[in-house]
Amino acid sequence: MDRIVVHENESSKETQTSLISGVPDDILNLCLARVPREHHMAMKCVSRRWRDSICSDGFCDYRNKSNLAESWIYALCRHTSGRVYLHVLIPSRRSWRRVNQIPRHITFRDGMGFAVLGKRLFVLGGCGWVEDASDDVYCYDAAMNTWLHLLPPLSTKRCFFACETLGEKVMAIGGLGVNSRASQTWDIYDPITRACVSCSDANIVPEIEDSFVMDGKVYVRGGAGSYAAVYDGSTKVWERVDDDMASGWLGPAVVVGDEDLYVLDQSFGATLTMWCKETRMWIRIGKLSQLVMTQQCRLVCVGSNIFVIGKDCSTVVIDVENAWKKTMNGVMVCSSIPKTWDDHIYVISCKSIAV
Repeated sequence: MDRIVVHENESSKETQTSLISGVPDDILNLCLARVPREHHMAMKCVSRRWRDSICSDGFCDYRNKSNLAESWIYALCRHTSGRVYLHVLIPSRRSWRRVNQIPRHITFRDGMGFAVLGKRLFVLGGCGWVEDASDDVYCYDAAMNTWLHLLPPLSTKRCFFACETLGEKVMAIGGLGVNSRASQTWDIYDPITRACVSCSDANIVPEIEDSFVMDGKVYVRGGAGSYAAVYDGSTKVWERVDDDMASGWLGPAVVVGDEDLYVLDQSFGATLTMWCKETRMWIRIGKLSQLVMTQQCRLVCVGSNIFVIGKDCSTVVIDVENAWKKTMNGVMVCSSIPKTWDDHIYVISCKSIAV
């Protein structure tokens, strides 16, 4: 990424003036924060100072605190050629588009971790046909629409691992690595201090297939025949998940509102279920039409909507607040977002970013 160099006299001149002459910055920011996110790119073209203001952490935090932030969905995808791309879905436009180029070193890499912290996406680790597990960390700034320079590495080289954020830190859990014990270790990566701490625990499940964060805890599920484990962020201890909860975790999971867990069970068709904490039972919500979604999917949440994203980024939107009411013969009534290209791509992972 090319850096824009600002000469000292130019920078000091810009900081002495308001973004718009005669309008105090606090009043202007109040107005700019209400501009829809899809128009931020045009505002960044006004001047260097406008760009820096619109892309700043402070501006994004203000939009979040004022309930003005808009969530876009980012999908790390693989083309049938093996090439990796990043796509973004703008829910208000109901259309997908491809993001600018990803770092060339991860273009054909497999088994990468994918995490979100604030307005930034992190792509970690991975491996290739002629490449062992990696400890690389790359970062994409969604507000700037720019890939940042390569960041300090993980403590452990790993691929095909779980990746979640907890307590403003990124966790890379289990997977395969150059070290045979990598499957029972996890790294805690702090993007602010750029420090990484490696830990180990025998309770980490092998061959992790799915993960989520709920109630300040990280849950991971292994493959066939494996059990599920949970990491408590307050005690920093891994434990086995109770069988009654683990038994219903039979597909991709997503947490709505930080506390409600939903799973899309694709064992026979595609059935959405919800975990009831009070009764400790799984509740069947309804099925997706086989005409809409038949292949393996990824789930991501925006507000009360669950986006079910499948092959070629074909997408089904389920409003869980009304899903109980909108069913016909047990099949949920949902809206869909069709694919917008002819290429065949497979979704690796999906995350939402609110800016």
